[in-house]
Amino acid sequence: MSADPLPKDGSRLEPGPEPVRAPGPAAEPVLRLSAVRKTYGSSVVLADIGLDVPAHTVTALIGASGSGKSTLLRCVNLLEEIDDGAVFLDGAEITDPRTDQDAVRRRIGVVFQAYNLFPHMTVLDNITLAPRRVHRVPRAVAEGEARELLARLGLADRAGEYPDRLSGGQQQRVALLRAVATKPRLLLLDEITAALDPELVGEVLAVVRDLKEQGMTMVIATHEMAFAREVADQVCFLDAGVILERGTPAEVFGAPREPRTQEFLRRITEAGRL
Repeated sequence: MSADPLPKDGSRLEPGPEPVRAPGPAAEPVLRLSAVRKTYGSSVVLADIGLDVPAHTVTALIGASGSGKSTLLRCVNLLEEIDDGAVFLDGAEITDPRTDQDAVRRRIGVVFQAYNLFPHMTVLDNITLAPRRVHRVPRAVAEGEARELLARLGLADRAGEYPDRLSGGQQQRVALLRAVATKPRLLLLDEITAALDPELVGEVLAVVRDLKEQGMTMVIATHEMAFAREVADQVCFLDAGVILERGTPAEVFGAPREPRTQEFLRRITEAGRL
């Protein structure tokens, strides 16, 4: 039997401290996908996906374009409705029809390829909007925390700027800070460097490294193989909507078992991306 869905009472849901658990079975993963299936018409996009993401770990999703990586993330954030299976967040089935989807999304941060910053708002207002409006954080508190985040990334002097005055790398870093400002339980990153010039990729990936060091639980869809090898605790290779191979970076990148994984990584290596 699945756990009760998240409440519909509008209460504020925050990560908070880790619950005290009695000795016994291993802790519930932050995210669990069980036999998740997603189709578009006659096309199967995700086929019986099973995945556990423990707390304070990074899971990297790799694979060719169209393999299902982005769709998987969109299903986790309830932007896409699954056709079968279930998705659990901290043991609660968030794909249960009774679940308050807005409450779920308040616990999950998402950053996509496009920065999606509000062009008419300053950097500071972009970062503090959700904490103030959704989580009811007082303005002074939200702005103080946002300025601390900006200072940590060397963007303190950009707080009053509008997005169109920033470089692509700066805009993507602000998008990351906006997602982190809500203190999410889970952070989903969907090809966040895909729209950047090569020289700007490093500054964005440095933010992700910092988040990992802070213990953020993340699922990352990426074409940056060297980065996935460095930062991930678990790597999943998707092919035609199936997790064809999974393991540690050393296992998947160093000794892949599946011929399709071997072929994919060979092409990546030949392209100089691994």
